[in-house]
Amino acid sequence: MQFKYIVILFLGLILFSLFKALFHLSSAKPGQEGKMVGALAWRVGLSVLLFVLLYVAYYAGWITPLHTESQRSGGSSVAQSQ
Repeated sequence: MQFKYIVILFLGLILFSLFKALFHLSSAKPGQEGKMVGALAWRVGLSVLLFVLLYVAYYAGWITPLHTESQRSGGSSVAQSQ
């Protein structure tokens, strides 16, 4: 359950960085292009870090897929009861 909050935090930081870059793009002043590039670089870095975190969490067993192989072959409990 706590892992979900970490993922939501990362997504929030990614969106914040994206909107920060949009702000710097819309209020562009000469010589400040580096701020927009920096914000986009943070967004890319956070996105890659989130992907790696999800990958490690899956293989470490911290997160599992919603539908496992046994549910696919046997059907869901709702379908079996009807």
